[in-house]
Amino acid sequence: MSLDQNQNINLILEQTKKLVKTKIAPYALLWENEGKGVPSEVIKMLGDLGYFGILIDNKFGGLNQSIANYTKITEILAMGDCGLTNLVNVSNSPVAMAIERYGSAYQQSQYLNGMAIGKTIGCFMLSEPSSGSDASSIETTARKVSGGYVINGRKKFVTGGASASVALVAAKTNKNIGKKGISLFLVPRESYEIGRLENKMGHRNIDTADVIFDDSKVSDNTLLGELGSGYSICLTLLNTGRIAVAAQAIGVASAAFEKARSYALERKTFGKTLINHQSLSFRLTDMATQIISARQLALFAAQKADARERCIAESSMAKIYASEIAEKVTSSAIQIFGGDGYLQETGIEKLYRDARVLSIYEGTNDIQRIVIGREIESGWSPNQIS
Repeated sequence: MSLDQNQNINLILEQTKKLVKTKIAPYALLWENEGKGVPSEVIKMLGDLGYFGILIDNKFGGLNQSIANYTKITEILAMGDCGLTNLVNVSNSPVAMAIERYGSAYQQSQYLNGMAIGKTIGCFMLSEPSSGSDASSIETTARKVSGGYVINGRKKFVTGGASASVALVAAKTNKNIGKKGISLFLVPRESYEIGRLENKMGHRNIDTADVIFDDSKVSDNTLLGELGSGYSICLTLLNTGRIAVAAQAIGVASAAFEKARSYALERKTFGKTLINHQSLSFRLTDMATQIISARQLALFAAQKADARERCIAESSMAKIYASEIAEKVTSSAIQIFGGDGYLQETGIEKLYRDARVLSIYEGTNDIQRIVIGREIESGWSPNQIS
């Protein structure tokens, strides 16, 4: 049954849990081992159900959900497969959100209706071989020519770069003025080449591409927003991206906790179940406490984002804390399983692998700490209670 923008969020969450339990989680490791990624029919199913349009306005056929609800849905999806969830997230934000907020009427009509139902899937191209967290130092250029632009450069770590339909590409239209010379372009898939697909530790069910622009000609109507506004647009969308990564991390940690709890209730050593050994019980207690704390922090940041309040520090904190506890919780789950946790068949090692990248992408946690430090310096305080 297709999701509906007027549907109660609790019903959407229940449907998402059922979907993950029956269509995604049981097959995620199998898809990895087959090496073919998520089957196209699963992507189509998610599109038909509206997951690629969670944040898109209902006038374009989207679900028009709040960021807080988006966070809850993301967490549940990530319990099934984090890489697939990241593809859903990136298409929602920054791509669809950027088009809806800053795109022309032509761009909105060209893309958003298709994105709302997953017929068009977006990817985001910012990172480069020599530019990761320092986005202002990108080297990809877009040179103005008659009728459009010619793009040259290379992009790295592009989630869905090979499988997406359209790319939101950051390129320098003026190399002499730093970040003020960065512009954004909506580039169709046929306008760029794939250098290679990365062989990754985790998130193996979704392609991560190295992308090449070699005199790629795009039309004038691919420019998103004003010339030179790319960097500032990216900054406005970072909060949602960081909150989504936090939700992914909570989902991965939650899946690991559920597996570990079930095992601890069943497995017996020294005449009693593992959960009746105090050291194991304490380990599960710490895991649960960390998950709840991360969830509340992510929802707090999401609620501030929904209220259009400044939430730079809060979204960065949510991303840091959730991604770091995801590593701790998945590691603890392996420890509870003992040697079996190191084997593929339990599914714990996949969750551990998927968790590791969450402290790296969408701005490394080191960068997040710098961002928070700057907010504190400019007057932010945890004691600002509203």
